[in-house]
Amino acid sequence: MAAELARNVRRIGHLDLMGAGQVTVAGNYAYIGHITNQEGLGTTILDVSDPARPRPVSTIMLDDPHSHSHKARVAGDVMIVNSERNNTGIGRKAEQLPGLRARLGELLGRPPTAAELAEKLGLAEADIPLIEAAAANGYRGGGFKLYDVSDRARPRLIAFQRTGGIGVHRFDMDARYAYISTEMPGYVGNILVIYDIRDPERPSEVSRWWLPGQHVAGGEVPSWPGRQNRLHHALRFGDRLFAGVWHGGLRVIDVADIAKPRTIGAYNYHPPFPEPTHTVMPVPAGAGGRQTMLAIDEEDQFYGAAEAEARRGRPHASLWTFDATDLSEIRPLAMFEVSELDSPWSRTPGGRFGAHQFAERMRDSLVLCAWFSGGLRIVDVADPNSPREIGHFIPEPVGGRPSPQTNDVDIDDRGLIYLADRNIGFDILELRG
Repeated sequence: MAAELARNVRRIGHLDLMGAGQVTVAGNYAYIGHITNQEGLGTTILDVSDPARPRPVSTIMLDDPHSHSHKARVAGDVMIVNSERNNTGIGRKAEQLPGLRARLGELLGRPPTAAELAEKLGLAEADIPLIEAAAANGYRGGGFKLYDVSDRARPRLIAFQRTGGIGVHRFDMDARYAYISTEMPGYVGNILVIYDIRDPERPSEVSRWWLPGQHVAGGEVPSWPGRQNRLHHALRFGDRLFAGVWHGGLRVIDVADIAKPRTIGAYNYHPPFPEPTHTVMPVPAGAGGRQTMLAIDEEDQFYGAAEAEARRGRPHASLWTFDATDLSEIRPLAMFEVSELDSPWSRTPGGRFGAHQFAERMRDSLVLCAWFSGGLRIVDVADPNSPREIGHFIPEPVGGRPSPQTNDVDIDDRGLIYLADRNIGFDILELRG
C-alpha cells in the first residue's frame, strides 16, 4: 500500500525556493540560508505575513565562490549567517596533500606521480590539480557575518568575524552572545567559541569550549580518528548549553559564568548506534518533576542503490528522549524511528532517509522533526518513555529531483510550520486539530 503523504497536516503555501540548510522565522519574516553557493545565493528573507503567499523581499548574494552561507539566525534587528568552505572534501584532501607527498617521496625515492597521489587519496587523477590549487591557495573565508536587518528589504553588512579552518557550521545567538561552532587554529574539528555581540560592529571573543583531545596545539591527543568527535552546535536554554558532539554523543555545558564554560553532563550512545548526534535540547516542562531532554541524529550518508542494499539492518538516524533530572546520570528513555514503509522515497538512490533536525522550539509537547525523504514528522513526547507520531507531511519532489530532502523546520508564534528542502522547495504548513 502506498505511503500516505500527509496526516493531520495541511499545506498553506509553497515556493520552489533553492535548497536551504536552515529556516528561521521571526515575526512576519523567514530567513533562509541556502545550502550551497548556487549562482551566488547566500540568504533569502521572505515575507510570510500572508502564509498562503510567501514572497521574497531580499536576497543576499555571496561574492566568494569558495564559500557558502547555509545557516541564518536573528535576534531583534541583527542577523548572523555563517561562512563555510564549499566542497569540504576537496579542502580536507588539500590538507593531507603535503604530508602525503612527503611520505610517498621518502618511500619511493622520487616525487610521486599524480596517479600515485590520487590512489592514496581515493580520487581520480584528474582531481589532483584541484587539490593542489586548494592546497596552494588555502582558505581564509571562514567565519560569520552580522547584518542589520531593521529594513528587511535592504540588509546591511555590519561585520565579518573570521575564524579558522573551513569556518563556521551551525550556531545559536541571542541579543548579547553568539555561540559559534567553528574550526579554529590548533584544534581538530569544530569547537565552541562564544562572542559578545552587544556591539555588532566589533564582536569580541569571550570564551571557548571543546572536547578534551581536540586542542592538539595544547598537547592534547584525541582518542578518536580524525574529526569523528566534534561540536556540531550548542543551543542555549537558561544558563546551560545543550550540545550535539557528533560521534561523541551529547554534552550539557554550564555557562552561568560565560567566561568559563564547563561540562556538567554527558552521554554517548556511539557505538552501537551509527548515526551522529546533531541537535540537543531540553523539553520545556518536565513530567512529575523529571527533566526530559531530546536529541536527534543526522542520517549522515547519501547513498545509491548499492549503498542502500549494504545498509540493510543498520538503524536509521532517530529521535531520542533522555531523563536529564540528574545530569551526572543522564539516562536514555526511548527512541523514535520512522519505518521505510512510511515514505515512498525512503530508498530512492541519491538521497537520505532518516532524521536530521528538529525545530528548536516546541508546541506544547510536540517536537517537529525534519526527516529527509521522510518529510516532516510531528512527535508527541508528553510520555517520554513512549514518543508517538501524531502527524506528518511528505512534500512531493520538485525541480526534477528524485526525492524530497526535508532539511530543516521551524514553527512561528501562530503555530505555522515552515519546511526547507535541501535541494529545492519551501512549504508553510498548518497542524490540524
